[in-house]
Amino acid sequence: MTETHTYSDGGTEREGRADSADASAGGERTRTRASESAAVAEPTESERERTTTCPECGGRLATDTEHGETVCDDCGLVVEADSVDRGPEWRAFNSNERDSKSRVGAPTTNMMHDKGLSTNIGWQDKDAYGKSLSGRQRRRMQRLRTWNERFRTRDSKERNLKQALGEIDRMASALGLPDNVRETASVIYRRALDEDLLPGRSIEGVATASLYAAARQVGNPRSLDEFTTVSRVEKMELTRTYRYVIRELGLRVQPADPTSYVPRFVSRLGLSEETERRARELLDDAANAGITSGKSPVGLAAAAVYAAALLSNEKVTQSQVSEVADISEVTIRNRYKELLDASGAASA
Repeated sequence: MTETHTYSDGGTEREGRADSADASAGGERTRTRASESAAVAEPTESERERTTTCPECGGRLATDTEHGETVCDDCGLVVEADSVDRGPEWRAFNSNERDSKSRVGAPTTNMMHDKGLSTNIGWQDKDAYGKSLSGRQRRRMQRLRTWNERFRTRDSKERNLKQALGEIDRMASALGLPDNVRETASVIYRRALDEDLLPGRSIEGVATASLYAAARQVGNPRSLDEFTTVSRVEKMELTRTYRYVIRELGLRVQPADPTSYVPRFVSRLGLSEETERRARELLDDAANAGITSGKSPVGLAAAAVYAAALLSNEKVTQSQVSEVADISEVTIRNRYKELLDASGAASA
């Protein structure tokens, strides 16, 4: 559309010049936009350099997230100010405040059969204001909890997984195993369930074998006797299922290191750090001498703790160490003499 300009002296020449000026201005604006879009789409090498170096002295730039500024470390030039803070607008000074102010849910976890993505109805019969519910409302909430549990396990596979993960959590709590061991055991059991390794074997047996393998993989092992104490399966079934699971899943489980048992034994006996250090030294000398091969790592660890306590002049009996390590006193007497001999040979 051509815009007509009216002037006091009239004439069409000025109208033509206005049209040509508008056209040229439009062309200039088009070329400017094209050049700007090209520059935004593909920054030059100099622009990339300016984002990491100071334009004044060429020093390194540092971002101060607290004040929202980008400052040069060398000359102190403020290159950018009032940057956008993408963190929360609230502050938390401990874990309880952080959990209460966070607006997101718990992270997904393999320790739950639905990975924690479903909704749980609380067991408290109270409303949002903390007031107790009436009898009719309590009955309604109980029916909702029942149907919620039924819908969370829709088929036999999920019911199987729910029971097994409950067993893993129970045994891990009884043995004092951390969350990373429980997570690893849950992943192992899920793999066994997906590869159809459960027919002919009990859920408790595969769950116990998965937890035993996870504890050894993570480096926080427990003895078979400890697992037998908290498990609902016999020791023979546990060992047979464990060998089957690691063979079929191709798990690489290294032999248990005796030094991984030492801190737990020392802590239960109430011994000092000097005893723990000496026990580690005894086990290292025994490994260098080659006398640890083919022997129980639990027995070696218990004998090392007992021998280290004697060397540190701490009062501990063989029966106390035997009770903590769940092995016989005869094993401790046989092993600790071998450890002392190996340590004397290494010192000589």
